[in-house]
Amino acid sequence: MRPTPASPWVIRARLVHPFPSVLDGVVVAVIALVAGAAVPVALQLGASMLFLQCAIGVGNDVADLHRDADRADKAIPTGLVTLRAARVLGAVCAALGLVLALLVAPLVLLAALVVLGIGAAYDLRAKGTPFSWVPLAVGVPMLPVYGWLGATGTLPSIFLLLTPIAATAGAALAIANAVVDVERDTLVGASSIAVVLGRVRAAAVAVLLQIVVGVVALASGVVLGTPMGWQIAVAGAWLVPVGGAVFGVVAVVRGHGIADRELAWEAQAVGLGLLAVAWVSGLGASMGAGLGI
Repeated sequence: MRPTPASPWVIRARLVHPFPSVLDGVVVAVIALVAGAAVPVALQLGASMLFLQCAIGVGNDVADLHRDADRADKAIPTGLVTLRAARVLGAVCAALGLVLALLVAPLVLLAALVVLGIGAAYDLRAKGTPFSWVPLAVGVPMLPVYGWLGATGTLPSIFLLLTPIAATAGAALAIANAVVDVERDTLVGASSIAVVLGRVRAAAVAVLLQIVVGVVALASGVVLGTPMGWQIAVAGAWLVPVGGAVFGVVAVVRGHGIADRELAWEAQAVGLGLLAVAWVSGLGASMGAGLGI
């Protein structure tokens, strides 16, 4: 059975890449709450990240206009949104994200500019290359940094451990996303990491990286004396991205379609968000509000 075509409004909404954009905003807001921010500040930080990610999503579709010329699920190629309107929407989203960041603190504005720079590097340079995973590996650690920095104005020493592990998680997500797009990349001659490694090996690397992330998160909790309840929460959250990554391998080996591979990627994204919140919360419980500072 052929899938039912998405409605025009759903296709328009996809221009801002709502799934990762909303997820990133929620993660930032929750991390800010864990760090001790008042609810209005946490919501402001989450909204700022949401708008920044929407701007990056629009920029992605603008940059991919020629690559997506024959795709019926994209708003710009189908004419549902004009190129000019898309550019205006992206600019408005970026401006809203930056203004909300500035209203929190000038340092948060600087972090917001870094986020936009990372997104631009992916959209304009790295996407479709063997190095497409690098911007996401750099960008994912910005989520806990953004939330904590916005809440407290500083970063605790535990971020020296959290940041490289978050980068590992970002690399896993980027590789899983490349596995989703491997046919499209091959068709247009793009050399993504999944094209270079092959689908099975790329999906297996994502599993390995997700295992590394979880092992470090659990080991750090044991070493730092995280309460057992939070250790259980970390372990439970970890099962989601690992399970998603394993499902991605199964989908590739069995020749499942793009939808299953995309579901595997989405499970990893949601799971890593849950893992980040549980891990940071547990570390906060074990080391106090300052996390050792």
